[in-house]
Amino acid sequence: MSWAEIYPWQAPNPGGPVIRQVYDQVRGAIHAGALKPGGRLPSSRDLAQRLSVARASVVAAYDMLLAEGYAEGRPGSGTYVCGDLSGVLDLKPPPNADARGAPPQPPAGLSALEGLALPSIEAGMRMFSNGRTLMDARALDAWAASTRRALKTLDPVHFGYSDPRGEPALRAAVADYLRAARGVVCEPDQVIITSGAQHAVDVAVRVLLQPGDPVWMEDPGYLPTWHALAAAGAELHAVPVDRAGLDVAAGVAAAPRARLAFVTPSHQYPLGVTLSMGRRLELLAWAREAGAWIVEDDYSSEFRYSGPPLAALQGLDGGERVIYVGTLNKALFPGLRLGYMVAPRPLADALAKARQLIDRQPPTVTQAVLLDFIESGQFAAHIRRRRLAYRAQRDALVEALRARLGERLEVEVPDQGMHLTAFLKDGEDDVAAQAAAAARGITARAISPLYRTAKPRPGLLLGFTGYPARSMAGGVAKLADALADLD
Repeated sequence: MSWAEIYPWQAPNPGGPVIRQVYDQVRGAIHAGALKPGGRLPSSRDLAQRLSVARASVVAAYDMLLAEGYAEGRPGSGTYVCGDLSGVLDLKPPPNADARGAPPQPPAGLSALEGLALPSIEAGMRMFSNGRTLMDARALDAWAASTRRALKTLDPVHFGYSDPRGEPALRAAVADYLRAARGVVCEPDQVIITSGAQHAVDVAVRVLLQPGDPVWMEDPGYLPTWHALAAAGAELHAVPVDRAGLDVAAGVAAAPRARLAFVTPSHQYPLGVTLSMGRRLELLAWAREAGAWIVEDDYSSEFRYSGPPLAALQGLDGGERVIYVGTLNKALFPGLRLGYMVAPRPLADALAKARQLIDRQPPTVTQAVLLDFIESGQFAAHIRRRRLAYRAQRDALVEALRARLGERLEVEVPDQGMHLTAFLKDGEDDVAAQAAAAARGITARAISPLYRTAKPRPGLLLGFTGYPARSMAGGVAKLADALADLD
């Protein structure tokens, strides 16, 4: 009795691709060793009868096996398994496998990503989620008008490859805006358009760090930056943050020759404090003396609610040691996926080349729409309106928290940014509070997991920019119910 008579052939599933199913069965028999190299395949007529399919389907499946090197035809004799399967079968164990054939271990850098959860779209839609924005009707109409104008006047460059640094006109507009609004010292050739602040951080890490290089990171700090540095193999030094911002003296004591320092000086994430002028000058003096670089993430610079906008750290330095990073996604809407970095001149070429290798170029059509939105004056008008609206939303949230949860929460009112931090009194468990809030359908991010070596102060991070002021009381009521569930 031949193998063809005892092999467990199965009729194709109804509705599925018959040819592919026949091909998969024969190919599987070859991989399993039931069909040996040089062995004869059953005739197309015989196999068609066994599988209850049309003979033409078997012939087509055999043609696929012939084309891929699994089979060979012999005129007047039939179709056979190819005598040499080395081109299609890996008959040896993987070089990194152990004697039992265990799969190789993943690269070491991947272990640094184990604690990084992929974002939940559902959770990001809940009340108090951070980073959400509101586009009012005027801004939406203006964006639609900019889109129509941009599409009518598309240059041929938009249909091909373009400058990896971004469109020159947009980079000039960004440079003008940063000089006027943030005191950044730059020219358009130093601006590189990215998909956001995190993309810019990744580019800087790739250019400036080698595995084992010491790096300062704020403690507590932004978790995705921690993971990006750990994945690059950096030697991470958690530098504590107090009411004056990053403790520069502690950083110098821990790693005086660090290669990089990552800071959020205007609105520290997550505590919301501002880096004092004394600390700013101290940080810049250390960077110059140590030959280090500073990455300044100015992620919510547009939204300051009292006093004039703070000057960027980069402007104090004259752009010599600071890589300035910002995002337009929070100024407009996260789905935009456009940000920027301002490179010190000695690094501009290398950072642009790294940006090209990672993502080739930013989307040209989106850049054209954004440029029109800026040049028409709509961007500045939108920021003015949002600044007033977000301040009202912040105040409504603070009022509701103090009225409903004043005995349980200590609320820090931020002068800038898109979130506030409400610290839990009496050392309550903020991770448990986060879980209880999620069960009630709201997002209240625990901040204790954002600490590394400093003693955590339990608290909840609450975003307010994505929700109308009138909705704050209802959201706080749900938060109060969630915290009551812990009693």
